[in-house]
Amino acid sequence: MKPRIWIESIPGPFASIYEKATRMVIESYYSQIAEEVVSNLRSGTILDLGTGPGYLPIEIVKRSESIKVHGIDLSRKLIDMARINALKAGVSERLKFEKGNAAELPFDGNSYDMVISTGMLHMLKDPIKVLSECYRVLKPGGEAWIYDPAQVGNTVDIKRWKASLTFKERLMFILFPYFSRINPPHHYNREEIIPLIVATEFKEYGIEQEGREIRIKLKK
Repeated sequence: MKPRIWIESIPGPFASIYEKATRMVIESYYSQIAEEVVSNLRSGTILDLGTGPGYLPIEIVKRSESIKVHGIDLSRKLIDMARINALKAGVSERLKFEKGNAAELPFDGNSYDMVISTGMLHMLKDPIKVLSECYRVLKPGGEAWIYDPAQVGNTVDIKRWKASLTFKERLMFILFPYFSRINPPHHYNREEIIPLIVATEFKEYGIEQEGREIRIKLKK
């Protein structure tokens, strides 16, 4: 078996085409997740792992003035985009975005009421370490919601997406399949996820599947 080349973030050249794809599914995907989050957590602080251009945190704080969200991502370009998007949405005072590694979170233990992640698990080199970090930073009774792979690709209008791309972005669009070949995602099934959870300190968990998306909910 060929050794895998682990690239855990969206490479800089692909950041803008990724941002445009995620922008197109704000209503069909991120808004729905935000509604679920706000119905579960009335107030507090949320950590969003692999936040990308920040659309999920933005949708969450739009729905609740009592929630703050801290988003991290390995991509500096996406973090810059998230900050700009938060300013445009007029909610930057309740959002904080910074470059960071989910496997080595620079936060104290028992800091967050909730941890969320959409579409990151399949790219992780060490998912157990990331889940363990989720446990560490959660407050007692807090929950981690891991959705993977995110249902972004299923709801993007491909023709409209391609039409929105600049000439340079179209070239990146053509090259993206080659990136996927050298860094193939691993889409987990329920049987593969359970041992990952058991290897952490999480004792309470639920796993659901909607289409290809696995939804994991863990409670500290």
